Amino acid sequence: MHTLALGRSGLRVSAAALGTMNFGTDPQAPTPEPEAHRIVGAFLDAGHNLIDTADTYRGGSSEEIVGRAIASRRADVVLATKGAAPQGAGPNRRGLSRVHLTRALEASLRRLDTDYVDLYQCHVADPDTPIEETMATLDGFVRAGKVRYIGCSNFTAAGIVSAQWAAQRGAGTPFVSLQANYSVMARAIEAEILPTCVQSGLGVLAYSPLGSGLLAGRYRRDTPPEPGSRLAEWAGMPSPMARDFVAGVLAPRHFDIADEVTAVATALHTTTATIALAWLARRPSITSVILGPRTADQLTAGLAGLAFDLPAQAAARLDAAGQFTVVPPANGQHRAA
Repeated sequence: MHTLALGRSGLRVSAAALGTMNFGTDPQAPTPEPEAHRIVGAFLDAGHNLIDTADTYRGGSSEEIVGRAIASRRADVVLATKGAAPQGAGPNRRGLSRVHLTRALEASLRRLDTDYVDLYQCHVADPDTPIEETMATLDGFVRAGKVRYIGCSNFTAAGIVSAQWAAQRGAGTPFVSLQANYSVMARAIEAEILPTCVQSGLGVLAYSPLGSGLLAGRYRRDTPPEPGSRLAEWAGMPSPMARDFVAGVLAPRHFDIADEVTAVATALHTTTATIALAWLARRPSITSVILGPRTADQLTAGLAGLAFDLPAQAAARLDAAGQFTVVPPANGQHRAA
C-alpha cells in the first residue's frame, strides 16, 4: 500500500480516502447500508486505509454504518470524523466551543462504536469561540486517548496560522491536516491556503474532486439538475446558502473548464471523471484525494482514475483551463485593471 505521512506527523494514510457522505439508513440515502459495507470492504481490500465521515452526514447514520462496516478491521483503518455542525437547537449545540465539541465527540464515538478516532477534525471555523479554547479542548481529547490526531476543514490561511500558534502557546497538540474543496475547477486554495499548509505542517485532504459531479458529466449547461442528483437535492432546500452553492457549482466558467476536461478525456479515450481525478492526484501538496462513491462500481472507477497516467501535455492544458479560478494573494496594494 502506498502511503504518505499526514502533515508533520507519523500517521501514514493512503493517497485515496473514502468519503462516506452518501452512506445512510434513511430511505432517501444514496447509499444504503449493504452497499456501503461492500464499498468499505472493497476499499480496504484494495490496500487503502483512510475513511472519512462526520457527525452531520445523513443525521449521524453515516457514522453508525461506518462503525459497523469496520468493526472487524478497526486496527487497519485510519478513521476520521468531524464535529462543529449543529446537533440540535440552542446556541451551545454547534460550533467549536468546549461544551459542544465534548458532546459531539462523545456522540460520534457512540455512533462509531469505538473508543477512539484516529483523526478528529473541526468541520468549519467558529468565529464566536476563541481559538485557544478550541485547541485546548482538542488537546484534552488527545491526552485522554479518545483522539490520536487533530485536523480542520474549510479553514482560511489565517485561521490555520492562528490555530497552530494557539497550540504552540499552550504547549498543546497542533493540527496535522486540512480538508479543502479542490479540483480542476476549484483552485482558490492554491493562492494562500496550500502554501500555509506546507509551512504549518498540515497535510491536505482534497474533497469534491469531481466538482460535485459536474466534472463527471452529470450536469448540462443551462439545464436544471436532474431529480435525484445531489445538486437537485440542494437546490430544493429552503436554505439560501444551499441554493447559492448550487448556483456557484453551475457557473458558466465551470462548464468551460468541464468542456476542456471532456476534450482531454476524448483525446485519451477515457472518461471525464478519470481525467479530473488523475489531474488532482498529481498536484503538489495534496496528501489524499477523498472519493465519495455511491456504489462499489463507482469506487472502482474512482481508484482507477487516481492511478491513471496523465500525460504532461494534458495536465498542462488542464492547468491553463482552471487557472482563471485562482485568486492571487492579496497584499493591500492597488493593482492595475
